[in-house]
Amino acid sequence: MIPLAVIALIISFAAAKYRMQDKLLPDDSLTVCYIDVGQGDSVFLSAGGKNMLIDCGESGETDGVIKFLGSKDVKKLDYVVATHPHSDHMGGMYKIVDSFEIGEIIIPHLEGKSIPTTRYYEKFLDSCESKGLSLTEAELGRTIKLGDAEIDIIAPCSKSYDNTNNYSIGLFATHGENTFIFTGDAEAMAEKEMIESGNLRHADVYKAGHHGSNTSSSEKFMAAITPDYVVISCGEGNSYGHPNKETLQTAAGYTDKIYRTDLNGTVIFTSDGQKLTVSTEKD
Repeated sequence: MIPLAVIALIISFAAAKYRMQDKLLPDDSLTVCYIDVGQGDSVFLSAGGKNMLIDCGESGETDGVIKFLGSKDVKKLDYVVATHPHSDHMGGMYKIVDSFEIGEIIIPHLEGKSIPTTRYYEKFLDSCESKGLSLTEAELGRTIKLGDAEIDIIAPCSKSYDNTNNYSIGLFATHGENTFIFTGDAEAMAEKEMIESGNLRHADVYKAGHHGSNTSSSEKFMAAITPDYVVISCGEGNSYGHPNKETLQTAAGYTDKIYRTDLNGTVIFTSDGQKLTVSTEKD
């Protein structure tokens, strides 16, 4: 028989999760949701009634993303960004295309062996074709307006890479005095290019590259963005050992505000242009 105290704790946790998901999006703020998709990535941004989804995790996790967006009464995604063609980032992107009105889909330019031949990517292309959606290649230096937020494309900086992770689309979001950076799975080489481009500056919130792997979040990159918060998207007990201990140590040199989806669940930041507030699905 389950003790009453345990039952009360379960009910309390479920209620807290419901309250987080059921809270609608304010038009006068930028909301950034790091959605827990296990060992994958998915980030949702909303400001001024405009919405952007960056990645959606594996196909099996995408239903949870769709449910989360539904709880926010999201019917249209003005921008969908598929950072790079790995299944833990866009395995279920075809479901996103099938489920929402889409304004624009942005993907990286791909060459050679990095052009996918996987079934999930073919299904993604089929879904786009069936809805008459064309794909836009990420243009370095482009600025996207999302309500009163501006989102700059800062990567990829080159046309061709040997490592597919380095094709990851990098984004830098600015909302008043608050800043966010997203780099997909970009590794040290792509991070070096971003530094050399001169487009990096302090970022209040950094979504750790490559799920906290030691191939990303290099010391030089961290020194360039000096984050106040770090969010790591990774799966509980994952077989990759993410986040890496060295990466955690590097991040701890800049901030003690480190959130992990494997421990904290979905993490939501709200910016009013001056102040940042943060809430988590799990304490």
